[in-house]
Amino acid sequence: MTTAVVTEQMLREGGWRERTNQGFSALVGPIWSRREKDTWMLGVLTGDQHANVMGIVHGGLIATLMDQVVSVAAWEALSRTPCVTVQLDMHCLAPAQVGQFLQARGQVLRMTNSLVFVRGEISVGADPIASGQAVLKKVRG
Repeated sequence: MTTAVVTEQMLREGGWRERTNQGFSALVGPIWSRREKDTWMLGVLTGDQHANVMGIVHGGLIATLMDQVVSVAAWEALSRTPCVTVQLDMHCLAPAQVGQFLQARGQVLRMTNSLVFVRGEISVGADPIASGQAVLKKVRG
């Protein structure tokens, strides 16, 4: 598992930008973003505030990041039409350590008139720590 130290300066030099988050997203971040081909990557530089009682990154943060990245992938695929998650299935594959940078990617698999099916993956470096899939519903447009 990748344990290299990542700093905010390194993220900026790598093309990552700190997002302006509101509501719940502002409480779990900061969330970082970087454009990748036709979608966005999201990330969180974890700190002590993200730890569970065992001292590793809380699964709730990982689930939140997964929900964020599949939502952004669907939003982008729908030409920025708002959508909501109606189902999220996630598998935790490995623990993440406090101080690691979690990178998340979403990929749209299929779209219908009202639903978007998305796959997501969260990794630390090249090592996947969570995978998931989601169904999102357009709320207007």
